[in-house]
Amino acid sequence: MKTAVVILNWNGLDFLKQFLPNLIQNTPNASIVVVDNQSSDGSVDFVRKSFTTVELIVNQSNGGFAKGYNDGLSKLRGRFDYYVLINSDIEVTPNWLNPLVEKLESNSNIAGVQPKVLSYNRKSHFEHAGASGGFIDKNFYPFCRGRIFDEVEEDLGQYDNDKEVFWTTGACMAVRAEVYHELGGLDEDFFAHMEEIDFCWRAKKQNYAFYVVPASKVYHVGGGTLNYENPRKTYLNFRNSLFMIHKNYRGWLFGKIFYRLVLDGIAGVKYLTSFQFKHIIAIIKSHFAYYANLQKLNIKRKQIKRESTDYNATGFYKASLLWAYFYKRIKAFNGLNKRFFVD
Repeated sequence: MKTAVVILNWNGLDFLKQFLPNLIQNTPNASIVVVDNQSSDGSVDFVRKSFTTVELIVNQSNGGFAKGYNDGLSKLRGRFDYYVLINSDIEVTPNWLNPLVEKLESNSNIAGVQPKVLSYNRKSHFEHAGASGGFIDKNFYPFCRGRIFDEVEEDLGQYDNDKEVFWTTGACMAVRAEVYHELGGLDEDFFAHMEEIDFCWRAKKQNYAFYVVPASKVYHVGGGTLNYENPRKTYLNFRNSLFMIHKNYRGWLFGKIFYRLVLDGIAGVKYLTSFQFKHIIAIIKSHFAYYANLQKLNIKRKQIKRESTDYNATGFYKASLLWAYFYKRIKAFNGLNKRFFVD
């Protein structure tokens, strides 16, 4: 077995019951591994008793998505060529894995790939987390083929070609094991959310590439661990965005961070007008958390700069997504001006 398909689980018993049998049935040529993050809902006993062919790794603590995968994958190091990080709330389809592995094997410079990610609850539409490949704009707002901000498109086959992207989704990402460990895995200070974008950005600084392969298709429930409307998710997304920019951006950092803080303030006003006060508090807390981590982030920034060789900027959008979305009213990826993309 060259490939380990690895589910990180935390109190996801219901999802394991619903989707693990489907994963096993449709993944005959890989090892299935469940890494448990100290669940308290009986997940460990369920997997151990019901699926004897599934390898079970129980982490000593729950350090979130990033540390959870790092801890689990450290125990698999040297045994597999490829890891597939996959959420427990994903339904795979027949032959979903082969196109991903074939893409990785086609070029050693490809570090990671993702399938087309559709919504489990609305199967005709893309799912927010990944859709058909991830991109990032000049202010480092992530978006996808099939999803701009919260605007999710219907899948009409418009994004069915393989394409090099800026980032691949952590909901279902096949990654070269050697590269994962070479880069130190996911940044554990992120805890959860946007750590996969940070990982891809760091890899691209080593000139690695990432692709979406829509011949592989999965369905994602989304928000299984943390609902999209949860203020905790708002906090992590705003904080981790600042973390990511501070570590990886190579221009005038103060100017970029200050501008993002202004934009975050505008987002806070938007929450204020809709009386979502908990989200405003989450944004404020995210900024204070960023300031509290400046020393650590400076160390990481210097380390990345020292290690960087040849930056692969493919998938970068050199214009403002905010301008395109709110001023020009562009709601679909195909409506964005192609000349602003780095190919």
